Amino acid sequence: MTTTSKSKGTALVTGASTGIGAIYAERLAKRGYDLILVARNQARLTELANRLATQSGRTVKTLVADLGNKSDLGRIEATLRDDASITVLVNNAGVGAVTPLVATDVGKMDDLIALNVTALTHLTYAAAPAFVSRGNGTIINIASVVGIAPEMLNGVYGASKAYVLAFSQSLQHELSDKGIRVQAVLPGATATDFWEIAGHHHRNLPKEIVMSAEDMVDAALAGLDQGEVVTIPSLADQNEWTSYETARRAMSTHLSRATPAARYKVGESAVA
Repeated sequence: MTTTSKSKGTALVTGASTGIGAIYAERLAKRGYDLILVARNQARLTELANRLATQSGRTVKTLVADLGNKSDLGRIEATLRDDASITVLVNNAGVGAVTPLVATDVGKMDDLIALNVTALTHLTYAAAPAFVSRGNGTIINIASVVGIAPEMLNGVYGASKAYVLAFSQSLQHELSDKGIRVQAVLPGATATDFWEIAGHHHRNLPKEIVMSAEDMVDAALAGLDQGEVVTIPSLADQNEWTSYETARRAMSTHLSRATPAARYKVGESAVA
């Protein structure tokens, strides 16, 4: 298939070879974006790139990289800084953990933090100044509902996704007046190989809580179109998030004062 439609720019998608990342690539190609697909598996990347190029007529490039490796990460950072065609960054690459903290190898948690937090931060720091200099760009960060419900799974995984959420909200606050869109997507349980890799296949979860990856991405892109900064595809009542955010913002004005709260009785004279 060939296309005559003008490209909307290039979308760089990490963790693009399978699952959520591959579906983002497919959907963005259909929306008129050329693609740079980043993942570790060359064979899967090549197969996906060939299929999407044929189906959409868009230009699809691949970059094989392990984002937990500093040298590989640096190559992708350089691409984001130097390729002026890039208008969208989808920070999808990540790893999960479902075992209790005390039963988990801390070395594996180092690897999780390196990918979920450090790599995402580095890629965003590479993309954001470039987007600002061009006056437009979109950063989509894939977080998780465990970012606001850390009791659900492994605590380090939850903390890493809480970081992604807070980082995204701060970025939107800083960059929204510079023509930059930032969206944090918080999926619930999604039918991908994430669960199998983490040691607990999604087929073992109740069917009513597991969303297909296709529906998750379609809902996330609809949220982007609607201007959402935080998109929770499975949350039926958006007012619940609005109330949560309103309460958080209201409390934030009371978090720094010169004296401790009265309930701590600090500074009161001792009674004999």
